[in-house]
Amino acid sequence: MTEVTLRPADREDAETIARLIRELADYEKLLDEAKAGPEDILRDGFGERPFFECLLAEVAGEAVGFALFFPNYSTFEGRPGLYLEDLYVAPRARGLGVGRKMIARLAAIAIERDWRRLDLSVLHWNPARDFYHRLGIEQVADWLPYRLTGQALADLAREG
Repeated sequence: MTEVTLRPADREDAETIARLIRELADYEKLLDEAKAGPEDILRDGFGERPFFECLLAEVAGEAVGFALFFPNYSTFEGRPGLYLEDLYVAPRARGLGVGRKMIARLAAIAIERDWRRLDLSVLHWNPARDFYHRLGIEQVADWLPYRLTGQALADLAREG
């Protein structure tokens, strides 16, 4: 049986995290949108005020996956939650239980911190949706994601 280990990422992992982000973006057919480099990871994950945390999954000492997450807040629950921004397992490590182990660890982190839920978004075509369903993660069909970016964000900000 192949042993999968998880560990919190640290500053020295910035290049690895950036590489895994590019692999994820390539898988999602969004490589041209992946702008984060090691300097961004260092600044935003390991700087004075970190905006995210990251778990790395390793097999035989090689990083084969990551889970990048941060707290969100539910006004209805009156408690923080865990928002999973990205979960990725390299093709060579799929089927080894890496994804399940990472999600289980994130669930444990949420419980340890008294956070009430774990939220994530999944592309509609991603076959990993079946994996999430098997874990008991449900699609929230009543809510639609919206986003303000680029020029529209800048235009509206001028009014503020």
